[in-house]
Amino acid sequence: MNEYTSVFEQVQKNSRRLTGTSDDLVNLILEDLATLAVREVDFLLEENKKDLERMDPSHPMYDRLLLTDARIKGIASEIRQVKSLPSPLHRILEENKLENGLLLTKTTVPLGVIGIIYEARPNVTFDVFSLAIKSGNGLVLKGGSDADFSNRAILNLIHQVLTKHALPVSAFQLLPPDRSATKALLEAVGYVDVIIPRGSQGLINFVRENAKVPVIETGAGIVHTYVDESADLAKAKKIIHNAKTRRPSVCNSLDCLIIHEELLDELGELVHPLMLDNVKIFADDRAFAHLQRHELIQKADESHFGTEFLSLKMAIKTVGSLNEALDHIASYSSKHSEAIISESQENIERFLMEVDAAAVYANASTAFTDGNQFGLGAEIGISTQKLHARGPMALRELTSYKWVVRGNGHIR
Repeated sequence: MNEYTSVFEQVQKNSRRLTGTSDDLVNLILEDLATLAVREVDFLLEENKKDLERMDPSHPMYDRLLLTDARIKGIASEIRQVKSLPSPLHRILEENKLENGLLLTKTTVPLGVIGIIYEARPNVTFDVFSLAIKSGNGLVLKGGSDADFSNRAILNLIHQVLTKHALPVSAFQLLPPDRSATKALLEAVGYVDVIIPRGSQGLINFVRENAKVPVIETGAGIVHTYVDESADLAKAKKIIHNAKTRRPSVCNSLDCLIIHEELLDELGELVHPLMLDNVKIFADDRAFAHLQRHELIQKADESHFGTEFLSLKMAIKTVGSLNEALDHIASYSSKHSEAIISESQENIERFLMEVDAAAVYANASTAFTDGNQFGLGAEIGISTQKLHARGPMALRELTSYKWVVRGNGHIR
C-alpha cells in the first residue's frame, strides 16, 4: 500500500463501467471534448505558457511542449477522427460450436487500466484519453513536471465533459509529477494492466528496467534513410529534407543518412536544403571529404551513430553496398522506422524484407510513421517491440480478447 493505491483502486473500479458504455455516448463525449478544446484555447495556451516559461526555447523538447491555436485545432480534428472510427470492442474474432454442444466465442475486450508515463508532450493527454475511452480502458497518466500546467488544464476539460455525461471522472487520473508517483505506478501490480512509456530512450529504458507491471515499449526512433546508387536524386533531396526538418523533435525524424559511395560527388547537392535550414551535419571521413567546409558540417565520431537527435542534427554514413547499409542499420536501429531511396526494385524488395523495424519505407519520408497518417486516428504510441503490438498503436491495439463459453448444464 502507498499514497497512490486509492487512486489506482478508483481507476480500476470505475474503468469497468466503460466497457458497457454505448458507442453513441462515447462519440458524443469525443465531439464535446473536441469542441471544448477549441472553445477553451485561450485557457489552454495560458496554462501551456506557464510550462514554456520554465524551459529554454533551445531545448529539444520545447517544440513538443508548445501548444498553439493551430495545434489545438489539429488535436480537435484528431479527436473527431477517433470518433469516426468503429468501436474495437465486442468484435467476434472467432466462433465455434464443439461436438459436445458448447458454443465458444472469442471476442475483443479492453486491456483494462493503462498507465502512460510521458514527458513534455501535452498533446498526449488528449490523444490517449480519446483512444482509451473509445476502447473502454481506464487511464493512469504520469506526465513530466515540464508539462504539468498543460496536462492538468487538459484533464480539467476531460473531466468537465465526463461529468456532463455522467461518466466517472475517476476512471481517468493524472498523478503528480514526482518520482514517488512514477515508482508507485511502475509497481501497481493488480491495479494497472500495462504501462506504455512515451518519451526518450532514457525514459523507456528506465520504465523497462524498473516496472513490475507489463510494459509496451514505444517511442524512441533512431531513424535511417539509405540512398543507394540507383536513387533518383530529385526524390532523395525532397525526402531527406522532409524527414529531417518537418518536425525534428519527433521520433520519426531522420537521424542518419546512409549514402552509397558512388553518390558522394552528389552529396553536397543532397544536403544543401538541410543546410539552408541550419541542420548540423556529422559526416564520416569519406562524406566529410566531399562536403564544403562550413560551420554546420563536422566530422562524426562513433557517438553520432545510434543517436536519436530530436533536433536539427544529423549523421552521415558512407557505405559501399546494400549489405553494408543493412549491417549499419541492424547495428544502430531502434527498430522504429527505416527507409530506402532507390530505383532498383531488387534492392527495394530486399531492404523491405530484411530490415527489422516497425515501419519500413521505399521512396518515402519516414515522417509518415504516425497513427493519424496511417488512418488509425490518434495514436497512443509507436511500439518498437514485437509482442502484442508493433508500429503505431491505436484502438485495436488497446484491446485483448476473452473466450466466452455458453453451455446448458455441461460437465466434463
